[in-house]
Amino acid sequence: MTTAEEKELRLFAVKVREGILRSTHAAKSGHPGGSLSSTEYFTYLYNKEIRVDPKAPHDPNRDRFVLSKGHVAPGLYATLANRGFFPLDELLTLRHIDSRLQGHPNMNLTPGVDMSTGSLGQGISAAAGMAKGAKHLGKDINVYALLGDGELAEGQVWEAVMFAAHYKLDNLCIAVDVNGLQIDGATADVMNTAPIDQKFAAFGCAVVSIDGHDYAALEDAFKMFHANQGTGKPTAILMKTTKGKDISFMENDAGWHGKAPNDDELARGLAELAAIRKAIEEA
Repeated sequence: MTTAEEKELRLFAVKVREGILRSTHAAKSGHPGGSLSSTEYFTYLYNKEIRVDPKAPHDPNRDRFVLSKGHVAPGLYATLANRGFFPLDELLTLRHIDSRLQGHPNMNLTPGVDMSTGSLGQGISAAAGMAKGAKHLGKDINVYALLGDGELAEGQVWEAVMFAAHYKLDNLCIAVDVNGLQIDGATADVMNTAPIDQKFAAFGCAVVSIDGHDYAALEDAFKMFHANQGTGKPTAILMKTTKGKDISFMENDAGWHGKAPNDDELARGLAELAAIRKAIEEA
């Protein structure tokens, strides 16, 4: 990745984070913390990795993405809007009655959404089914899924991973946002699922642990995914992240898991993002 390409990604991420803040503020509800920690993943996936066309969101030969931790829909929506799947100003309708952008993704409403999700643990099962279907049809289709580390306490996650390994779904790329926090506090306190890497490996995945805010690390992880195709092993990318990333008063605070910024907090957050944008542009 060139310096110019990384700069472009970093500027895109600022726009995604602005969309997260503006949309949750407009809704007076939503989940900014985990959306912000997943922003680099969304940014890299939709700009460099996944084969999708905003002008043809239902192309049967497209890659698929399943947001298993469906509550971080604000991050996905801001990414899709900035990629041209729907107008940016639609972000301000988040969670409003009759909006296409509900609190959890709805595949029947929202362009670019491949699976309706929200019940934790179920999205990864859908993704595994999609990957199995692509294999059955002999299609060159990759399936990507994003989970939260708190979500790993759901037993259905491990049934899905076991299924994926058994059926040799090396076209399935599982990412886990390991920000260490969930709605009730630290994941280590609520339900300690460590060691995550050893569990995914034991269930038959090729595993890599990275800094989830590092674009070069994300690039290498996806290269590993493609290198593993043909081995029969699903790939698991474990991304160490910071909940509330780049918004100082939200970082590493479980209280921002499901709380919207008020007027003052929105202004403060947008000012911090403006400073980040300026630093990127001037670097």
